[in-house]
Amino acid sequence: MSELRRTPLHEAHLEAGAKLMPFAGWEMPVQYPDGITAEHEAVRSGCGVFDVSHMGQIEIRGRQTLEVLQKALTNDASKVEVGGSQYSCLCEEGGGVLDDLFSYRLADDRWLSVTNASNHPRDFERFEVEAKRWDVEVEDVADNIAMLAVQGPEARRIVGGLCDEDLPGRFEVASASVAGSPMLVCGTGYTGEDGVELLMPPESALKTWKALVSAGAVPAGLGARDTLRLEACYCLYGNELSLDRTPIEAGLGWAVKEETGFIGSEACLEAREDTSGDRLVAFELPDGGIPRNGNPILKTGERIGEVTSGTLSPTRDLGIGMGYVPGELSDPGTEIEIDVRGKMRKAVVDKMPLYSRDG
Repeated sequence: MSELRRTPLHEAHLEAGAKLMPFAGWEMPVQYPDGITAEHEAVRSGCGVFDVSHMGQIEIRGRQTLEVLQKALTNDASKVEVGGSQYSCLCEEGGGVLDDLFSYRLADDRWLSVTNASNHPRDFERFEVEAKRWDVEVEDVADNIAMLAVQGPEARRIVGGLCDEDLPGRFEVASASVAGSPMLVCGTGYTGEDGVELLMPPESALKTWKALVSAGAVPAGLGARDTLRLEACYCLYGNELSLDRTPIEAGLGWAVKEETGFIGSEACLEAREDTSGDRLVAFELPDGGIPRNGNPILKTGERIGEVTSGTLSPTRDLGIGMGYVPGELSDPGTEIEIDVRGKMRKAVVDKMPLYSRDG
């Protein structure tokens, strides 16, 4: 077994009393002494800061960068202006998802894509293969970047107080100095709250982390990151997203533009037209019970799917989850059952997201 990698903030997490666990080849903080619920609530009501330096980054630059992105990504990168960002997926020919990622347009011919840690080598290989066909350079820059996510209704105020200029808006990116260190400030996140993600040289991470915490940001781990993203119905690779599912089935059709001819576009179009196929739904358990990944989903005693993610929602104080069911059973209000450790629990399909600050 290979040795787990550590982020530049490893010692800071130990000093803060974090519980560390293996995650995608890294030793990462899952929670701090006050617990996942307290961290979750801090993000919903104030500001939390996450060390997400395990994420991967790939820089794509050159005269034909856009051509590479259009072939590799499901969304239409040509719609992104300099200083903007876009969510998309990487697919294989059959439409299965290799990864989901955010890409930032830093200049006309320079982009930065942020990948999931477990998929980073595979993603980089895909970009490398495509780059060989065009006048483009692709570089794995993950070792040169530390990444912090600062999220919550107070996040922009806290980061803004440490920044030398106005913060970029939602889904925008800009170079700025935060706590005296130059970095990229991105108006993105994975919690359902407003906030920013900060990409910086590893040597700037500790100073920036300390400044954010001193200004009022609460350290938060991967446990709270998971409960937050599940309330917001954001997909997690390995749970909702996999090679076995198309982004259409996962409800990501808005980020799929088949007309660009990306790899897997034909399969995605077929999935879009097949309304009887499986669809990802969100649900709640109104009468108690906490669903977990792998729990069977049933309708009138027949298994129709399984839970991909489930938890006790700190915000709604009831069990919530997501899972795939046949298209005809995906409408909000549909009653289903979840087999929670052998006990049948009533569940109701709900609209996505299960939580939104806008209501």
